[in-house]
Amino acid sequence: MSLPRILITAVATITTVSAVLADLVVPGLAAQHAFNPAWPPHAKFHDAQYMVMTVLLGLTGLALALRSGRNALLHAAAVLAIPWLGMIGALLFPGTATYDPEFAGRTVFVLGLHGQVFMAIVLLLALLVAVAATLRMPVTPTVRA
Repeated sequence: MSLPRILITAVATITTVSAVLADLVVPGLAAQHAFNPAWPPHAKFHDAQYMVMTVLLGLTGLALALRSGRNALLHAAAVLAIPWLGMIGALLFPGTATYDPEFAGRTVFVLGLHGQVFMAIVLLLALLVAVAATLRMPVTPTVRA
């Protein structure tokens, strides 16, 4: 398996499971998201929407990454970048924050960045490396039947 395919498959796997783990399964994190009593139902709806969307994007990216061909890898990387770019882009909207104030003491920061933002940057960089490596791969002609 080529390096780009390995990187993209790893990002696809992380993308597929990370939001559900963080927002629904891991107790300390889920208390800040799906099980946060301070969140109104509409906020929980959008959290659930994000979880489902991220699983679907992760599975789509994984399916594309496992297909042969350079274009499939490039399409997989594009699909997988969507939720991570969306997370960073969400910070541009007024009134948004990476954590709620009541959880400030339990929030993990890495190199001064919120843990989720740091993870998004790492995964986007992995996708960028995979895309650069994919573009350097020779194009193999497709055989049409």
